[in-house]
Amino acid sequence: MAEPLKAIYDGLFIEQFAALVKTAWSPFDEAAFVERVRSGNWEQLELKARTRKITEALGASLPKAYEEALAVLYRIDEQCTGLPYLFFPDFVEVYGIEPQYWPLSLAALQRFTKYSTSEFAIRAFILQDPQRMAACMLEWAEHSDEHVRRLASEGIRPRLPWAQALPIFKQDPALIIPILDKLKRDPSLYVRKSVANNLNDIAKDHPELVIVLAASWLGADARTDWIVRHGCRTLIKHANPRIMALFGYSSHEKADDEVQPLVSHASLKLSTESLTIGGEVALHYQVHVREGERVKLRIEYGIDFVKFSGKTSLKRFLLSDREFAGGAVAKGSRIHRFADLTTRKHYAGFHRVTLWVNGREMAACELQVLEADSL
Repeated sequence: MAEPLKAIYDGLFIEQFAALVKTAWSPFDEAAFVERVRSGNWEQLELKARTRKITEALGASLPKAYEEALAVLYRIDEQCTGLPYLFFPDFVEVYGIEPQYWPLSLAALQRFTKYSTSEFAIRAFILQDPQRMAACMLEWAEHSDEHVRRLASEGIRPRLPWAQALPIFKQDPALIIPILDKLKRDPSLYVRKSVANNLNDIAKDHPELVIVLAASWLGADARTDWIVRHGCRTLIKHANPRIMALFGYSSHEKADDEVQPLVSHASLKLSTESLTIGGEVALHYQVHVREGERVKLRIEYGIDFVKFSGKTSLKRFLLSDREFAGGAVAKGSRIHRFADLTTRKHYAGFHRVTLWVNGREMAACELQVLEADSL
């Protein structure tokens, strides 16, 4: 099993960082800093809580004047790269959020994001003054450094994982769109992924806005096309008719609204009717495409997972996404494991397993999931 992310601060990391700070500012008390970090419930803290504890220990150990503390961090930041150094931008969020510090703080976040990422810290500033920060990030979208350009998109995502929510942009993402528009042809895949993820966030609250935007962007540039396709993934998964048509997926219906089946026959079989939590099942599927012209199909399987409450929640998984000739047979197998994950815990009960083609259910069967000690 992989170590939890919080383990990045284990071992000698804290001691080695303290020694580095000492080289930049001789009054720094290494022992006191380490003691402040590891005091109390350190072992029980998760990643973000550990990051904040390091930040607070730095605040107690560096010069009291914010400008002077930043100057110390500037002397070593180029040596501090990667996820563990989230506490550099976090320091700015905690100690530089007051209005009189904003020019210093925004410059610091722009600088620190090149070495770690300021996408979490920047959100405290956005919440205080959304208009000002949207204008700032619009400028960052033209920066020469890809990390700063990515921050312009990633930091203002309405639904950024692990981060503070931005309710104002969930309600109205209008200020985000000009930023994404500037980045829609960005040469960096790192930036384009962020733009696509931002679009996908917006689509969850404002699908019509993203549909209109996708239609206006699509076809002008290969980089933009990739962003649009990836940014519309949730709409595609939900089989939004306008998005499905935009990306060339064949419709289940004719123009006169009479049902024209894309599939003449579909089947789904499981390798077992029951298993215990932690076990796995093989899914065998066949989709017989109707005769005629070529069609573009998105084939998925779905599982109605039983939740703690006893209710179920459908999750779909991609099997195939491509064109098929009329009369072709799409078939294959997929192993699905019912091992618990950090993102999903499994519960005993009957799970409905389904086969989907372009957003329509085509076949179904049932799987009984038992507690691990049931057999």
